[in-house]
Amino acid sequence: AWVVSVMLPPMAIFFPLFTLLEDLGYLPRVAFNLDHAFKKCKASGKQILTMCMGFGCNAAGVVSARIIDSPRERIIAIITNNFVPCNGRFPTLIAIATIFVAGYFSPELETPIAALTITALVFLGILITFGVSWLLSHTVLKGEASAMVLELPPYRKPQIGAVIYRSMIDRTYFVLRRAVIMAAPAGAITWILANITVGDTSILNHMASFLQPFAYAIGLDGYILLAFILGLPANEIVIPILLMSYLSTGYMIEVEELSELSQIFIAHGWTWLTAVNTLLFCLLHWPCATVLLSTYKESGSKKWTFLAFLLPTVIGFLVCFIVAQSARMLGLV
Repeated sequence: AWVVSVMLPPMAIFFPLFTLLEDLGYLPRVAFNLDHAFKKCKASGKQILTMCMGFGCNAAGVVSARIIDSPRERIIAIITNNFVPCNGRFPTLIAIATIFVAGYFSPELETPIAALTITALVFLGILITFGVSWLLSHTVLKGEASAMVLELPPYRKPQIGAVIYRSMIDRTYFVLRRAVIMAAPAGAITWILANITVGDTSILNHMASFLQPFAYAIGLDGYILLAFILGLPANEIVIPILLMSYLSTGYMIEVEELSELSQIFIAHGWTWLTAVNTLLFCLLHWPCATVLLSTYKESGSKKWTFLAFLLPTVIGFLVCFIVAQSARMLGLV
């Protein structure tokens, strides 16, 4: 229920608008205009279309890689799609950016500053996508970029009925179905971990304590890292799991106001470094289970699925480690 309530509204907005541009005849022109930039990474210009779809859902972005003819370039698009933040990560990014970045400015500037922060994170994800695409093209997926043959249809009047059907049935329902299948067991596992105690504390707290040294090294705490791990089935449940852990409620909760969320975070030791590294880790960390399942089905290979998990995991830990250790060495925290 939580996953559907969080995912459905943005999907119901994004996918119809995306499908509208597709039916209008605009999207092929985007791929054509950016093909030169992707050629420098020895990838396909059509990859930009899979990235755009990834803003709605990375699983849908992975599936949309079918439009890329070259198997090598298709695998590159699949593996790198996770660096584009999906709507499951946007609520976390927006909340933290609003509290810890925009919160330092006057109220009338909070929304523009938060928007600029999210935009900067999106551009960072795009730059990393280009970088990883180049790296893959020169290592495990060596090869030259194929010539892109792409029909540029004339601009045409969209068929509203077809747009609604394709966006809601083929895309929104497809993504929601896979997300719910993955999230339902996660809710049960999280409840068990939070309500079964060993000694005087829950298994959840024991796990967070075990993860604390690793989390501290990358500028987080054990509860944040554990929330991302337990949020593997669906990114939407990361914040509820974190609140459940902090407040020891034994069940997932949500707060009504960002000010209340801010007080909880600050009371549990959050600093600007915690916020920045949580934003970076949220952007760069491993794909959710729905994306991994889609990756396996589209690639047909456990090797590429594992690489799609490993690459963002290593990059996320490495970037956060460098930021955290640099800030501490410079005495900024």
